[in-house]
Amino acid sequence: MRVLVVTAVAAERDAVTRGTAGATAPAGGPARTAELAVPGFVLRRTVSAATAAGAVPLVVDALAAGVGPAAAAAGTATALTAAAVSGGPYDLVVSAGIGGGFTGATAGAPVGSLVVSDAIVAADLGAETPEGFLPVTELGFGTVEHRPPEALVAAVARATGARRGEVLTVSTVTGSAARARALAKLRPGALAEAMEGFGVAEAAAAHGVPVLEIRAVSNPVGPRDRAAWRIGDALAALADAFAALPGALVAAGVFPPVTDLP
Repeated sequence: MRVLVVTAVAAERDAVTRGTAGATAPAGGPARTAELAVPGFVLRRTVSAATAAGAVPLVVDALAAGVGPAAAAAGTATALTAAAVSGGPYDLVVSAGIGGGFTGATAGAPVGSLVVSDAIVAADLGAETPEGFLPVTELGFGTVEHRPPEALVAAVARATGARRGEVLTVSTVTGSAARARALAKLRPGALAEAMEGFGVAEAAAAHGVPVLEIRAVSNPVGPRDRAAWRIGDALAALADAFAALPGALVAAGVFPPVTDLP
């Protein structure tokens, strides 16, 4: 199975790689790692070693595509196209990184927690009107939401302890309590906010590949208080999540255990 994980920045990519390298190391030896070039980007690849003759390894490619939905979409589409042309297409795409957590709701996402996406939502794609914000779908165009496979969401939540909810994609990070309240009112199911997920999901959908988003919460959504950010803790939680991902893929039935393959 081949998984593409797309982050915004190198620190997030490296956390993903640390997690997957530890998780995919079989009893017989360490996972193999390598760097591969695709046009405009470099992939960090982790490959589990097969433990039985004919076993198919789990391949995880991590890509730091840049900040924002446009950069994320471009990087994801480039990697997906390169893989398809080479004859080794991806089976799953994951948007991953740190992000803000909505904390006002009863089932909020506090700093240090993990969120796995029930839905990946473009929260500010649309138009302002005198009556308020209209999503682009109400203007008769496109989509504002992608839903990951339910079985995969449930398995990842169980394996990582993540909260399930909507992850909002925004082009401008929320910096006020008023904006945080407006987003929560617009999408009551929102648990986290980031800047790349919807771009990753659009590219994955164009290629017909399932998509998922995983976020480790580094700060509350709302007024910017850098002294309260816990980026290091969030990156550590992200690495732990990806250490658990192979087991979640097995539980979801999308990837058999390496040791059970013929």
